[in-house]
Amino acid sequence: MRQRSNLYFFQLLFSVDTSSIISIHHLCFSYDAREILHDVSLDIANGMFAAMVGPNGGGKTTLLRLILGLLTPRHGSIKVFGSEPSTVRSQIAYVPQAILFDPKFPASALDIVLMGRVERHLFGGYSRQDRDIAMKRLEDVGLKDYANHSFSELSGGQRQRVIIAQALASESRLLLLDEPAANLDQENATTLFDLLGKLNENVTILMVSHNLTLVSKYVSHVICVNQTVDMHRIEDIRSATDDLTGWVHLIHQACPVTSGKKTDEQNHPHHH
Repeated sequence: MRQRSNLYFFQLLFSVDTSSIISIHHLCFSYDAREILHDVSLDIANGMFAAMVGPNGGGKTTLLRLILGLLTPRHGSIKVFGSEPSTVRSQIAYVPQAILFDPKFPASALDIVLMGRVERHLFGGYSRQDRDIAMKRLEDVGLKDYANHSFSELSGGQRQRVIIAQALASESRLLLLDEPAANLDQENATTLFDLLGKLNENVTILMVSHNLTLVSKYVSHVICVNQTVDMHRIEDIRSATDDLTGWVHLIHQACPVTSGKKTDEQNHPHHH
């Protein structure tokens, strides 16, 4: 597996544009009377590879949907590329957890990737440039030779990589993934994260993951989400030793995932 070196993090801090791609300030979000996210402030800089971890129902997917502009905070602000998320949705590549498709639909891997160019061609067919870009994205995910293979006949890991290629075909600078390895075995999951590590050289990545042990070898930051949010550099996480089960535990007193405790304000949600 590819390990991140100290040199990488030095380059990340000093050799690239570290302006915030995602900027969230004092955000609160509720479904009716149930507060899901409370007073969240977070900045995702250009070039980051961050993993969101936390318990089910803690607000991870809700936070992704807010970044995509599919939900609106009831308090606070969220900006993506300096604008309201809903106005820049076409600049955000998104890979959902579940891949829904009709196995009888006669689509090739290339056809699926070309769908990532649809918004550029509401009228008329795909151009030669579109096809060149789609083929390049397939090459990026190691599936150039499978361009004409039926999507339904590919393995689960290959289908996931095709969907990532589709997302990247939009030429976005931000890639969001919701549990990308949830339905993959260990070998395919490792292949996937190796790929994401390589793609991170040109794309900022934010993903939801439950396997901190695996992703810690690739990500630059870990975002702990459990109604509130706390972000740590991966070097700080690695300073805590693994236990005998091989799982990395977060050891930060203020971390909402570590403590599992709610503040008085969270126990009694405020109203704005």
